[in-house]
Amino acid sequence: MKALILSGGKGSRLRPLTHTGAKQLIPVANKPIIYYGLEDIVEAGIKDIGIIVGKETKNDVKRGVGDGKRWGVNIQYIYQEEPLGIAHCVKISRDFLMDEPFIMYLGDNILATDLSLFIREFEDSSANALVLLTEVDNPQQFGVVELDDENHIKRLVEKPKKPPTNLALVGVYLFDKNIYKAVEKIKPSWRNELEITDAIQWLIDNGYKVLPHKVQGWWKDTGKPEDVLEANRFILSTLKGGILENASIDSESAIEGEIQLEEGVRIQRSVIRGPVVIGKGTKILNSYIGPYTSIYYGCTIKNSEIENSIILENTKIIDSPFRLDSCLIGKEVEISKGSGKPKAISLILGDRSKMCLP
Repeated sequence: MKALILSGGKGSRLRPLTHTGAKQLIPVANKPIIYYGLEDIVEAGIKDIGIIVGKETKNDVKRGVGDGKRWGVNIQYIYQEEPLGIAHCVKISRDFLMDEPFIMYLGDNILATDLSLFIREFEDSSANALVLLTEVDNPQQFGVVELDDENHIKRLVEKPKKPPTNLALVGVYLFDKNIYKAVEKIKPSWRNELEITDAIQWLIDNGYKVLPHKVQGWWKDTGKPEDVLEANRFILSTLKGGILENASIDSESAIEGEIQLEEGVRIQRSVIRGPVVIGKGTKILNSYIGPYTSIYYGCTIKNSEIENSIILENTKIIDSPFRLDSCLIGKEVEISKGSGKPKAISLILGDRSKMCLP
């Protein structure tokens, strides 16, 4: 079996962060989002992985993921010139996938379930496709599935205005070679995309065996800032603390809960209350870092308070007059104190931004 990871989207819902980087590389608990799916695929024993990249993501993703040697796998990049739909990704990947069965994983998803369970179910079932489903509160934003009385898939529809159910496609699919017949038969949707829902519906309508599998564990599509922060909270809630030997904590600092400090971290006169992960070379000076916070490498936090937030690399937050909460702050951002009465604020800042707080 091979794997196909989709990493070609523009990430428009995560602007301005994605103006200067691929959404799949935004770190959650200090690990790029795409790594979660990739590592799950590797753990399931798959060695040949194709990654779909677009013109806005190809350089970042290739640089951030590499050729797969660090995981002991082979990674091949497949270029999609325009975002023409998930089924189009399958179509352009046939030379890589050939006629082998494959698992397809959307690169901005995080799924807290063992993929080998789904692979084994697919292989043991003689199905032509297996799709993962979960109940959601906002089904109009997803591909939606309607099941019949025998729990078989009756109908699929992409982002319906009036969803027939709240069962959404998770973004993990398993297919055999018959999916290529489907993608050749379907037509572009009103969005001018080849929809994977239409391809799966074609399989069903033409007598192929398509199985649903309801996911019981945690899952998140990290398409929006609030989704990224929720994913960060979930991953950190499972964190096992660890402090590398060359990370330093002075005697005036207090450390509570599960804390992960990477190489060269320096903590002085500060309170760190986990779960928290702090990246390589970051300095925390006379500050408070509260629960569910991820701070990437090379940052400086001084005379400030932060919690429930994600701070990307090489950012400086100095003399913030109030606590930063529920923030997603990009790379090389500078936040410093200005004059005026302190006020509460929630921030989503793009890379290399500068902001003077009131």
